[in-house]
Amino acid sequence: MTLISLLLLAALLPYLSHSASVNVGIINGTEAKPHSRPYMVSLQKHGSHVCGGFLVSEEFVMTAAHCRENEGILTAVLGAHDLSNKQEKGSVRMEVESYYRHPNYNADTVDSDILLLKLRGKAKQSQTVNWMSIPKTNEDIKANSVCSVAGWGRTGSSKPTSKRLMETKITIVAEKECQKLWKNFLTPRMICALHPGGTCKGDSGGPLVCGNTAVGIVSFGQDKCDAPTKPEVFAKISAFLPWIKSIIGKV
Repeated sequence: MTLISLLLLAALLPYLSHSASVNVGIINGTEAKPHSRPYMVSLQKHGSHVCGGFLVSEEFVMTAAHCRENEGILTAVLGAHDLSNKQEKGSVRMEVESYYRHPNYNADTVDSDILLLKLRGKAKQSQTVNWMSIPKTNEDIKANSVCSVAGWGRTGSSKPTSKRLMETKITIVAEKECQKLWKNFLTPRMICALHPGGTCKGDSGGPLVCGNTAVGIVSFGQDKCDAPTKPEVFAKISAFLPWIKSIIGKV
């Protein structure tokens, strides 16, 4: 850990709380260049955004399992930037044919928080729609790596969701340091990353992107997302590779 990271973590320790929220827009972010993240998906119910997601193939969207705890029907909106523009050029609404929630998902601990959605039909690559690569092996992301997150969620704990896609940088926190802060919440199937940038309600299911690879899925953080005392937690995609391949390779 660098001295700066250690000082940041040390400053957090006196303010720890035990509240967590799995309904985690982008904090301290900026509007993304339209369609610069063509893998991003808005998952919607009755025409309203509820969670993020991202294309991992022409037929599959990856998101968080907690985004569908009530078994509701989701619609995937691909190639979007401004959700207030229902006729936005390049955006495509697609129905979900099948839902594959990880069999070990635990709603109480939020462990194995991963869900695959099989689209009804195949997405077509374009300037606004494309899929994202995921890790090929199960390996850790180095602490202090600067990555990014994006979404249409709230821009503050008491602020509304964003109609336009927002993005921000976020820094990976070492597992040992995150374990101290989250205590028993953390498992080997999770990755931690630290503000000042981060996610909020409505960003769940979106990707944690390091380089050109989606390494994590927005899973949970604290209720007060614009004044957190702990790092955010993401489902670690590489920990689920055998299961992912069994689904995507089988259907």
